[in-house]
Amino acid sequence: MPRIIRVAALGGYRLHVEFDDGTAGEIEMADRLFGPVFEPLHDPNEFAKVFVDEYGAIAWPSGADLAPDAIHRRLTATPTS
Repeated sequence: MPRIIRVAALGGYRLHVEFDDGTAGEIEMADRLFGPVFEPLHDPNEFAKVFVDEYGAIAWPSGADLAPDAIHRRLTATPTS
């Protein structure tokens, strides 16, 4: 499984993510910020504290995290018509 090498917060609850296999892109996070663990991320300042943790997951100091395989699938999914 490719590993995330870089993540950056963009405006509007979007992230730019780069993987070690060259896959890169932006993902919209507004639809994923539900539940108690993601509540602190509704604050744009907290959302901006995103980082790649030691396991290669997208993470925040609040304890919220996202699995890299799900993000990779989302970036490489072929849209259906």
